[in-house]
Amino acid sequence: MKRLLIPALLLAALSSRAEEQPPKKYNVLFIAVDDLNNDLGCYGNTFVKTPNIDRLARRSVKFDRAYTQFPLCSPSRSSLLTGHRPDVTGIYELQTHFRKNLPDVVTLPQLFKNNGFFAARIGKIYHYGVPGQIGTDGLDDPISWERVVNPKGRDKTEESLVKNLTPGRALGSALSWHAAEGTDEEQTDGLIATGAIQILEEKKNEPFFLAVGFFRPHTPYVAPKKYFDLYDVNRIPLAKEIPNDLDDVPDAALFTKPSHWGLGEPERREAQKGYYAAVSFMDAQVGRVLDALDRLKLADNTIVVLWSDHGYNLGQHGQWMKQSLFENSARVPLIVSVPGGVKGKSSGRTVELVDLYPTLAELCGLQAPKDLEGKSLVPLLKNPAAAWDKPAYTQVRRNQLFGRSVRTERWRYTEWDGGKAGAELYDHEKDPEEFTNLAAAPEQANRVKELAALLKKGYPLAKE
Repeated sequence: MKRLLIPALLLAALSSRAEEQPPKKYNVLFIAVDDLNNDLGCYGNTFVKTPNIDRLARRSVKFDRAYTQFPLCSPSRSSLLTGHRPDVTGIYELQTHFRKNLPDVVTLPQLFKNNGFFAARIGKIYHYGVPGQIGTDGLDDPISWERVVNPKGRDKTEESLVKNLTPGRALGSALSWHAAEGTDEEQTDGLIATGAIQILEEKKNEPFFLAVGFFRPHTPYVAPKKYFDLYDVNRIPLAKEIPNDLDDVPDAALFTKPSHWGLGEPERREAQKGYYAAVSFMDAQVGRVLDALDRLKLADNTIVVLWSDHGYNLGQHGQWMKQSLFENSARVPLIVSVPGGVKGKSSGRTVELVDLYPTLAELCGLQAPKDLEGKSLVPLLKNPAAAWDKPAYTQVRRNQLFGRSVRTERWRYTEWDGGKAGAELYDHEKDPEEFTNLAAAPEQANRVKELAALLKKGYPLAKE
């Protein structure tokens, strides 16, 4: 009996010790892309070439209805990284740092840093003015990181070569492009990929939160010539337009005035080709980082998140860029890969960028701040079709006038200045391109009432 007892006791001790072992920590590779819309292969666009993001999607859950909280860089990023909506951060423009209003907030990367992860930023995560602040810290948050890297490539030094199709607008908000000489690695985004790979190599044996922020396709649309060569300007698929499209749209809803900033079809094709070239160039840099993750055998314990700060209009309703509440501006790509998790599936639930903070905290077993305003996406990462009744909220400000929007899986409802400057209702089941505003339709009165109440619920701090 004694011979049997000793091994049994030893086995029990080993089992107890194994139970005491903390779970292996996931790393996080947090990839931010500036001004990227859903014109990607994995989202059904067969024209734009994005093989590397498509590859990531095949080993991830792809969210088909993901939305920004504010279609402008700093308000969006401040919201995602603090876990608070714009009415709490107080950030509606590009100049104010969120810590002016929330001095003690614990940001997403700061939470990881505080819990023993090596937290590093390379490129644009918090707001930078583009292209003016490339190579600087921009509106960074130093307490969030242990290391920061601010590359500056030949796209910055060759700004004088950029062609501006809208010369009345500064480069950061102009339709402008440049097909560059030289290699990928000489461009800022190429340097960002190189720096990210170096950090992966250096920190492969310790837990890390690595935030990699690519600048493209933000204007000016700069990429090596080979990416421009991927696209025939005569085959660029321009946005569908219909006569009198804007007759039922409130004036406040329009950012681009006049439509297309007065550009004709040839110039619009030229601009869109530049945007797509920049998308494909950025995609190649994402591929370099993913290759390194695989080569270093980090994919099996690294969560990968790819997101954009907002969508981007390419001529829809005559609008360009962001700062509108139309679907193309409010909707974002969001792809989340969890080791050993669901792969190659899509979720049609309405989710928000503000949901990423609680999601990553839960996946990594970290105690998140209790006042976060998003909802963890972990149930959808386990079952992309799981029951989910949470709508998505997006807002914008024009001078002092607010537009606020709520998106369910079928409907988008928007009020401008609390409805005093107009309202919009679109049925995405029948009208995915938002050509028919149903807000004033008598048969939709009950729907408007229902969605107006849902909208109000989502903006408890709203002050018109």
